[in-house]
Amino acid sequence: MQKSRIIILALFCLSTVLASSEDVPKDPLVIDVASAKLTSEKQFILSWLDAHMPELSEINAKIWEYAEVAMEEYQSSELLASYLEKNGFQVTRGVAGMPTAFVAVHGKGAPVIGILAEYDALPGLSQKRLPQKQAIEEGQPGHGCGHNIFGTASTAAAVVLKEFIQKNNYEGTVKLFGCPAEETVVGKVFMARDGIFNGLSCCIQWHPSSENAVSMDSSNAMNQFEVEFFGKTAHSAGDPWNARSALDAVELTNVGLNYLREHLKPTARIHYVIKHGGGVPNVVPDYARAWYYVRDIDREDVEKDYARVLKIIEGAAQMTETTYKISFISGVYNMLPNQTGNEVVYSNLLLVGPPSFTEDEQAYARTIQKNLGLTQKGLKTSIEPFRLPERSWGSGSTDVAEVSWLTPTTSLGVSFKPMDTPGHHWAAVACGGMSIGHKSMITAAKVMALSGVDFLLKPELITKMREEWVKKKGDKEYKSPLPPDLKPPVNSQNVQ
Repeated sequence: MQKSRIIILALFCLSTVLASSEDVPKDPLVIDVASAKLTSEKQFILSWLDAHMPELSEINAKIWEYAEVAMEEYQSSELLASYLEKNGFQVTRGVAGMPTAFVAVHGKGAPVIGILAEYDALPGLSQKRLPQKQAIEEGQPGHGCGHNIFGTASTAAAVVLKEFIQKNNYEGTVKLFGCPAEETVVGKVFMARDGIFNGLSCCIQWHPSSENAVSMDSSNAMNQFEVEFFGKTAHSAGDPWNARSALDAVELTNVGLNYLREHLKPTARIHYVIKHGGGVPNVVPDYARAWYYVRDIDREDVEKDYARVLKIIEGAAQMTETTYKISFISGVYNMLPNQTGNEVVYSNLLLVGPPSFTEDEQAYARTIQKNLGLTQKGLKTSIEPFRLPERSWGSGSTDVAEVSWLTPTTSLGVSFKPMDTPGHHWAAVACGGMSIGHKSMITAAKVMALSGVDFLLKPELITKMREEWVKKKGDKEYKSPLPPDLKPPVNSQNVQ
């Protein structure tokens, strides 16, 4: 009998622990549309954006057509910067040593509200505005992550907030940050290191999505780097004993990393590609190069994992009698979600509502899903409940995380691609440069701009956001993960 009681008590304790775990889904937070009323101030924002939708859609379509990859977004960044200048912003181009990065400023005094804009495309995703895969030009880039929509919506939100401040003669400053190279997780890291985001009261940002939602999810911190091994070549059959294979060093590194996985926390992720492994099989490669990502739940764990990875690289070099060089590319923090700010954004998402897609647009989306062998659900037309995350870390990494460690930062997603379609995919490109993408863009611009109005008119919201932000950071302060002498990976041959 006593034994049975002990077992029952143990099971009860286990169930209590599991029930309190952060992996258990949280109930939706109660936020309704009443918390974001359609005031005359907000009606001005909506009316202005509706009136300017034709020109904003044209900008969106042009950036979609430019489809410029990371650090080469010359036309895209200039289009947005020029539009901001035309609308009264002071624009500083080429910030943080990146020709396609810029900061646009209007207003004076506090609060200082930042808005992030991105506009880089992905290589190899060229796609026509068609519901079946068909490249405009094979091998060329395409906006498979919707950054054309991202940059245009953010710019629109900044301009209408400026109009609102100017019309009402309010105190306040709007800063639009033109951020290149998010896809390579680079741009904002260098901007953060150079103090570009310093002095913000808060920051508003969003991302095109397959859902209409406000996310409280975090993200993985990360280090990314390349390793080059240098050996000695020889004939693979005639005298391989005279060779020292650089490719062997890469392969031994990867074997070591795959064994290391067992001994890292479940939150850790390591992945890689071999970028150069030799020319032909009958010549022992004297040069090889690989590209690595090391991710984990936060900066501290990434640095611990990274230190172990470096030891494996050193061991591989010793085993093969080769030398090596590590080139650090970028590192990012984990995202610090801000519930106070996100509640404001969510209330405005409820107020604006999701994009309203026509039956033709839904049929277009369903055709994409059919061609991908997916259930033909079309585009999302509902808003996801606002929940606390089921876990405190995420599978991806983003340089938006750097900003979230420097100021309270919000998050928004608006539907632009068919449900269940992959990210970084031709299906996203097919939707981003036509009416579906334009509707996502204007919806996001409205939600961000209305949230900006709340932050301007209710300073207590920013106070509460910052109190939460300080508490989440604790005693940790942002320190750039970049080596102080590392320069942005700008291709000087492409500088215009």
